[in-house]
Amino acid sequence: MASFQWTPIDDQAVSTAKVLAADAVEKVGNGHPGTAISLAPAAYLLFQKVMRRDPSDNEWIGRDRFILSVGHSSLTQYIQLYLGGYGLELDDLKALRTWGSLTPGHPEYGHTDGVEITTGPLGQGLSSAVGFAYASRFERGLFDPEADAGTSPFDHFIYTIAGDGDLQEGVTSEASSLAGHQQLGNLIAIYDSNQISIEDDTNIAFTEDVRARYEAYHWHVQVVDWKKTGQYVEDVEALFDAIEAAKAVTDKPSLIILKTIIGWPSPKKQNTGKIHGSALGAEELKGLKEVLGFDPEQSFEVSDEVIAHTRGAVTRGQAEHAEWNEAFDAWAAANPDKKVLLDRVLSGAVPEGLEEALPVFEAGKAVSTRAASGKVINAIAPIMPEFWGGSADLAESNNTTIESGASFIPAEHSTHEWTGNPYGRVLHFGIREHAMGAILNGIVLHGNTRPFGGTFLIFSDYMRPAVRLAALMKSPAIYVWTHDSVALGEDGPTHQPIEQLATLRAIPGLDIVRPGDANEVAYAWKTILERRNGPAGIALTRQNIPVFERGDGEASGETFASAKNVAKGAYVLAEAPNGTPDVIFIATGSEVQIAVEARELLKSEGINARVVSAPSLEWFEEQSAEYRESVLPAGVKARVSIEAGLDLTWRSYVGDHGKSVSIEHFGASADYQTLFREFGITTEHAVEAAKLSISSL
Repeated sequence: MASFQWTPIDDQAVSTAKVLAADAVEKVGNGHPGTAISLAPAAYLLFQKVMRRDPSDNEWIGRDRFILSVGHSSLTQYIQLYLGGYGLELDDLKALRTWGSLTPGHPEYGHTDGVEITTGPLGQGLSSAVGFAYASRFERGLFDPEADAGTSPFDHFIYTIAGDGDLQEGVTSEASSLAGHQQLGNLIAIYDSNQISIEDDTNIAFTEDVRARYEAYHWHVQVVDWKKTGQYVEDVEALFDAIEAAKAVTDKPSLIILKTIIGWPSPKKQNTGKIHGSALGAEELKGLKEVLGFDPEQSFEVSDEVIAHTRGAVTRGQAEHAEWNEAFDAWAAANPDKKVLLDRVLSGAVPEGLEEALPVFEAGKAVSTRAASGKVINAIAPIMPEFWGGSADLAESNNTTIESGASFIPAEHSTHEWTGNPYGRVLHFGIREHAMGAILNGIVLHGNTRPFGGTFLIFSDYMRPAVRLAALMKSPAIYVWTHDSVALGEDGPTHQPIEQLATLRAIPGLDIVRPGDANEVAYAWKTILERRNGPAGIALTRQNIPVFERGDGEASGETFASAKNVAKGAYVLAEAPNGTPDVIFIATGSEVQIAVEARELLKSEGINARVVSAPSLEWFEEQSAEYRESVLPAGVKARVSIEAGLDLTWRSYVGDHGKSVSIEHFGASADYQTLFREFGITTEHAVEAAKLSISSL
C-alpha cells in the first residue's frame, strides 16, 4: 500500500480550489459551486496523490482514467486540470460557462484537454465508467493476456466521482449490476453522499440503503464518513486509505461512500439546496473566504507557492510516463505482432482485406438483413480482433454473436449455452438497453476498439440518452437494431417501430443505415467500420427480403448498381427504362423491393421510373452537390418515398409534388404480409402514388 503524504501546502491548495469554485460561479452568475467546494479535497487527492497521469500527454494509453459523473460540478474537474497543468489557466476558470471558453457548463470530450468523456445527464458518467473498465480488460486480453496481474503496461484503474443524482438514475442500476457481475476490479467509484439535490434534502425521494444495494451487486463497499465525530473533518487520509484498499480488491468493483457536507465551510448555505445550483452571493462568498483565510476583496486568488506545488504534477507525471515507457518498450520488443495490431487499432484504420472478407450473397434468394448482418459480423471477426459486441439478451434475434469468440464474462459465469472468458468477444448486457448504450460509449472512448450492441429498433428508445451523448461526442459506437418495422409482425404495436427511424435521424451526428438487401448489409458494415466520426445504427429486417441481381458498377439499362454504392448513402439502384425518369422512387430497407416491383409495373404502362436505394440519408448529405443532383435531379419533381414508418424525414426529398408511402399510426398484431396490405405498404400503393405525383405537375 502506498504511503500517505500531506503537508500544509496541500491544505492551502485545497482551500484555493474551494475559493476558485465559488469565485468562478459568482463571476458568471450561474452554475454549481456547492459540490465543487466540498469535493475539492477528494478531487485534489485523486489528481495529485493517487492517479497515474501525465498532464503533458492526455492521450497516454497507460494513464488512469477519470470520469466526473457529477458533470454539473464541472469545476471539480476544471480546477484540478488548472492546478495540475493540463492546459487550463486562470482565465479559463474566469470564463466558466461562457461562449467559446474551454470551461463549458458540463465537461465536454474533445473540447477540454484532460476530459475523458462528456458528462452532464446524471448516471451516464458512472455507467460509462463501467464501459471504460470493460475496455481496459478487453484491451489487456487483446495485447498482453499472459502478464501477471499488475505487471502489464495495459494495467490501470478507472476512477469516477458520482453523486446522489447518479445513484438515483436507473441507468446506474443497470450498469452497476453488470460491473459486479463482470468482477471489474479496476473500477473505483467515489460516491459523494451529501444528500442534497435541487429540491434540497434527498430524503424527500431517496432513502434506500445504497451500501446494501451495491453489496448485493457484488461490489466491494467502504464508507468514509467525514461527519462521524459530530464535527465535520475532511479526513483525506481516511479516503486515501479506502482508495488503496479498493485497489487491492481485484475481483470486485469498489464503491467508496464518502459522506460530505455540500458547500462546506460556507457559513450559512452549506448543507442546503441553495448552494447546489446557484452562486453563493456576495455576503456568503465573503464569509467563505474569511473562514478559509482568503482576502474577501480579492477574486481568483492563487498564491505562487500553491501553483508551483500543484504544477509539480507535470514533472511527476512525466517521470511515471517514462517509467511506463520502459515497460511498454519491453512489451513491444517481446510482442512485435501485437505491437503492429496496437498501432493499427490506435490509428483507427481497418485491417487490410476487409472488403475481400465480406460475404457475397447469391441473387435470387430471400435473406433477412438481420441474418445477413450476422454472417457479415462473423466474416469480419477473424481479420479484425478489436471488433467485439453482443446484445441486450437478443443474440439469436439480433444475430450478434461472434461464433469463434468466447463470452466476455468471468469463467465461473459460464452457462450451458455460453463459455465465459474474461477476455472474450461476445458481450451479454442482459435486458439493460440503456446501460448497453452507456457502456458502449465508455468502451469506444477508452481505446479504439470497435464494439457493437444489439436490440430491437423499438428499444432504441431505452438507449436514446446514451446514443445522443455518443453523437455529441462523435464517438463511433455501433448499434445493431433489428426488427425494424411493423413487418416484425405478430408481437404487435408495442414492438413495432413507427417513429423510431425519423426520430433517430433527428439526432445530429448519428448515422442511420437501413440496407435494402443482404449485399447492401455487407457494404454498410464495411462503411460503418471505415468511418470514425460518430455513432451509427444499422436497422435490419426480421423478414426475408430478395437479394438483387447486380452489376459491378453503376445502374444501366436493366442492370442494377453494385452494392458498393452504399457508401454514398443513396444511389441509383435501377435506372429508368429509357434512361430519363418520369418519376423517382426513393426507398430504404425492405421497401426497396416494392420500388423495384413498382418500376416494372409502370414500365409496362410506358411510365419510366428510377429506383433510388437510400440506406443512409446522413451519408448521402455528405456527398457533393453534383452527385446528389445526379441521383435526384431537381428537374424530376415526381417522386415517391417508400418506408414503413413516418414520412417525417422524407418531405424534403419528395418535394411539393411528391408522395410518401408510409405509416402514420401505430401497428397491429398480425403476420407482416397482412400488415403491409392493410397499411398500404404495397407495390400497388406505390404505383398509385407515382401516378398521383406525376399528375400533380
